[in-house]
Amino acid sequence: MHILPRFLVPVIVLAACRVAPAPETGAPPRAGPASPAVVTGRPEIPARWTFTGKAVPVAGARAMVVTAHPLASQVGADVLKQGGNAIDAAVAVGFALAVVLPDAGNIGGGGFIMYREAAGRVRALDYREAAPQAATRDMYLDSVGNVTDRSVVGHLAAGVPGSVAGMYEAWKAHGGGRLPWAALLAPAIRLARDGHVVDSARSDDVRDYARVLARFPASRDQFLPGGQPPAPGTLWKQADLARTLQLISDSGPAVFYRGQIAALIVAEMQRGGGLITLEDLKRYRARWRTPIQLSYRGYAIYSMPPPSSGGVTMGEILNIMEGFDTLPPLGSAGYTHRLVEAMRRAFQDRSRWLGDPDFVNMPLERLLSKSYAAGLRAQIDLRRATPTAPPEASSREGSHTTHYSIVDAEGNAAAVTTTLNNGFGSAVTVTGGGFLLNDEMDDFTSAPGKPNLYGLIQGEANAIAPGKRMLSAMTPSIVLDREGRLLMLVGSPGGPTIITTVSQVILSVVDHGLSLPEAVAAPRVHHQALPDVVRYEREGLSDATVRDLRVMGHEVEMRRSTSGIVAAIMRSPSGWVGVADPRYAGGAVGW
Repeated sequence: MHILPRFLVPVIVLAACRVAPAPETGAPPRAGPASPAVVTGRPEIPARWTFTGKAVPVAGARAMVVTAHPLASQVGADVLKQGGNAIDAAVAVGFALAVVLPDAGNIGGGGFIMYREAAGRVRALDYREAAPQAATRDMYLDSVGNVTDRSVVGHLAAGVPGSVAGMYEAWKAHGGGRLPWAALLAPAIRLARDGHVVDSARSDDVRDYARVLARFPASRDQFLPGGQPPAPGTLWKQADLARTLQLISDSGPAVFYRGQIAALIVAEMQRGGGLITLEDLKRYRARWRTPIQLSYRGYAIYSMPPPSSGGVTMGEILNIMEGFDTLPPLGSAGYTHRLVEAMRRAFQDRSRWLGDPDFVNMPLERLLSKSYAAGLRAQIDLRRATPTAPPEASSREGSHTTHYSIVDAEGNAAAVTTTLNNGFGSAVTVTGGGFLLNDEMDDFTSAPGKPNLYGLIQGEANAIAPGKRMLSAMTPSIVLDREGRLLMLVGSPGGPTIITTVSQVILSVVDHGLSLPEAVAAPRVHHQALPDVVRYEREGLSDATVRDLRVMGHEVEMRRSTSGIVAAIMRSPSGWVGVADPRYAGGAVGW
């Protein structure tokens, strides 16, 4: 049985030990066409669309924090008001989310951070989880070669966590931050020790996963007190998690990767047949990567490189779309056809080429070149859909992730995505530690040629190997305007829909002239090559558009949820505007 995740949460992870300095970005991305596309009409958004006018902009003259939980957003804003910078706030928010948003916020998972200093340098931090040394290529197949659920639920699903290492590395690498390490964990410790009031959204999250959480005693005790999820309005205290956070506050990442917490993780693995050893934990390092640098119609965009597929796949989508000088209106069949055909081709390349750069060579320069995009665009028949070729390999990817965006008073900016993979990860809570372990091993290719839970197709580049990092779709991104000034931060949870969600928000702002609230609230579509289906949000396309797409040869399917939950910030004439996606109960705080 597979447990369907809902949304993934971005998290920052820092290295437990000294790491090499971050590569700096080189010259800014070469500018694309300086003029916008000509759009031949107004957006065709159905009158019945649920979220029209529902994205509430929050203004901040000096700084802004947007996360998936109002309490975490307030933690970040408080840190900024105390003199902390964007990295300080990002660390504090990351730990707070582990308390108040446990289905995605975490210390037992991993993630990525894109960071732009006010002076212009951009850095990318990878604290993605890694396969244990005992992991094997076919470890999730049964005797006849079918994929089991052991990569989704239980101890065997967990990769070596990166979040604590990543948080510390981000803080340390920027001069130890402005505020002391302990000050950044203090809000999360208070929220866990003294409790926080559970709202209906988070109570529902636990209820949705109650059956699988109940399979593991420590998870049952943590999340189902008295056999039920914490009801809305309940003051929920997490004593074990508070003690764990206090240890990290006192001793830094060493206690997590070598000391008392490491011992609890190893004991939990032995209890349930998992693979993570003390040596695996000692080996873990967060890694600085060279950011992906893109240009779109004169705007510069920075996003995550592999082992995230987000920056490369989004780059291909945008490069293909950039070649259309004239575009039909947003929501029309003509525009949707062009967009999903670009998505189709980008996801095919994602499946074939992308993986952990420490294990595989990837033709990134070719994949991101404008000439390569021109060749892909030439394959698009503007009147007919192009069927996707049969699969060569497959991998599933969870969608329970979280993203947050932060700009401080000096203009430093952090876009952070973190995750446990599926909702509540592996559903295994570390006994005595009070935190969940991820099920990120499920993001590897498990069985070539067999579509997974999401129908995602991936190749040999993402096969399981000891110490390897699994491919991700997380796409924390930073956009600069044509003058090179910080314009926008955007990211999302949502598994493979992360890539298409972030792409569409950028396209809606740049090509269609929507405001940030309009762009975040606008209906979205998704295509990932296989399954060969255009998915759209409930009531997000008009009946006429759906009919026309089907005439063009597309299979079209309406889904309750086909996109992520955006947390975005955009520069305004008076400072900053923050928008939390109306699809979920997040929050923005500015000052």
